[in-house]
Amino acid sequence: MSVEADVFDYVIVGAGAGGCILANRLAADGTKTVCLLEAGPSDNNILLHIPAGIYKTSSNPKYAWQFETEPSPGTANRSIPMVQGKTLGGSTAINGMNYNRGAAADFDEWALQGNRGWGYTDVLPYFKRTERRLGTCDPFYRGTDGLLPITDCDWRHPLCDAFIEAALNAGVPRNPDYNAASQAGVGYYQRYIDKGWRMSAARAFLRPIAKKKNLDVRTNAQATAILFEGRRAVGVRYARGPGHPVREARARSEVILSAGAANSPKLLQLSGVGAADMLSRLGIPVVHELPGVGENVQDHYMIHLIARVDGIETVSGHGAALLREAAKWVLGRPNFLAVSPSLVYGFVNSRDLHSTPDIQLDLALGNYTDHRARRFPVIKLGYYQLRPKSIGYVRAASADPFQAPLIQPNYLDDDQDQQVVVESMKTVQQLLRAPELGRYNCTEELPGPKIADDAERLQFAREIGLTAYHLCGSCRMGPFDGAESVVDDQLRVHGLQGLRVVDASIMPAVPSANTSAAVFMIAEKAADMILGRQSLPALERERPVAPAAAE
Repeated sequence: MSVEADVFDYVIVGAGAGGCILANRLAADGTKTVCLLEAGPSDNNILLHIPAGIYKTSSNPKYAWQFETEPSPGTANRSIPMVQGKTLGGSTAINGMNYNRGAAADFDEWALQGNRGWGYTDVLPYFKRTERRLGTCDPFYRGTDGLLPITDCDWRHPLCDAFIEAALNAGVPRNPDYNAASQAGVGYYQRYIDKGWRMSAARAFLRPIAKKKNLDVRTNAQATAILFEGRRAVGVRYARGPGHPVREARARSEVILSAGAANSPKLLQLSGVGAADMLSRLGIPVVHELPGVGENVQDHYMIHLIARVDGIETVSGHGAALLREAAKWVLGRPNFLAVSPSLVYGFVNSRDLHSTPDIQLDLALGNYTDHRARRFPVIKLGYYQLRPKSIGYVRAASADPFQAPLIQPNYLDDDQDQQVVVESMKTVQQLLRAPELGRYNCTEELPGPKIADDAERLQFAREIGLTAYHLCGSCRMGPFDGAESVVDDQLRVHGLQGLRVVDASIMPAVPSANTSAAVFMIAEKAADMILGRQSLPALERERPVAPAAAE
């Protein structure tokens, strides 16, 4: 049976944060042909562009992979939803939009693991190249000419201000820019929202080049296999879905996987690249044995505490309140339709709040219905350990490319992770009892007074925790050691030719941050590698840089 095939210089799998930047940079000068394959549909639904649309689009299987983690002791044997973007822009089209690079020492640690050119001073120029920082900033650390607008939250709320005040009075520093010299501190998040619109990777990087004749963006095109001739990747097979015609996109130069930390390792495994014993169990012929594919998985495990407040409204997605906010959105005034779900950050220490940060706080506002069907306004205060030790895996569940992968992050498997989650809970509970919040009669609902000791706190964390959607590490970057590493420091798959991975899966360790900013950086750096350009000059560390999270 003949298969329809087209030939390009580059074939990119996945139109998320990495794929959109790569498409932009590789197609920029018009001399190279680029095919960008996206499994989901186009992003023409307006809810993908209004920030508040996240509450509809993230649960819609048309625009998001509705993956789940495997049950584990760390989650009280629960499966946890692991939603991933499935449209142009990938997860940047459905995520929380907060922009957070991570600590300098995160990337210095990547370099110490043998990854040349990935230290903080090496990657800082690529962070800067992506962004157009709108607001006061230090130009040594921040970029102002990029395609991705980064703005400050322009919507204020008394509860957020009271929480910030409470943190400051507890010794947490006020930080004017957590993406600059130091991460430690508290304040309102920066985000990729501009003039009321979500600025997804597709909006920022694909729209400006949409009319280029050398770029072919194909939606509803799920990659089912990488095509090899010997050890060289020569293309990608894809289809709209089960039973639909199979097509091929051939690559003269390279195939680049940017499908994310769940789908990139899965596609490698389906294509015969991975641990030989696992592939044999699935009936997949081994093309290249590479045991690290799908291993080394990490994620941030988010715990939320709920506190009731009185005498003040939070936010509402219904009735007259929604209409008022919609009118403000149309008029371009600050409104809660144009904010990220998490409004306030805190990079703090789990034991005393003000020492070296090892957790990130996320403050959101909302309403809560208790077991008596009473509805009341609440603060939703989440936290997660910045640099967890627990390690898991991603694996193809079968040889069927349309079956969801097995995702097992092994949350709270490590003893230190368990200790941090317990200490953090006590510290966060103390913060919720601060007098600055007391003026709103802030009263803890979950976990509440029923939690009496550390064992019960740990059990509560196991029963209530969720993903922060920062899955990474499943195609780990590092020198070839025969076991753990999947790509080298040029992001080329070890032992193969014409094949790279450019997404969160290559991270040697999860950064102390939301992961989308780091993926933007990775793709910017990868584009220079692929085009054979000299790397941007490393920036000398002219200003003091705070250490990363405590080990």
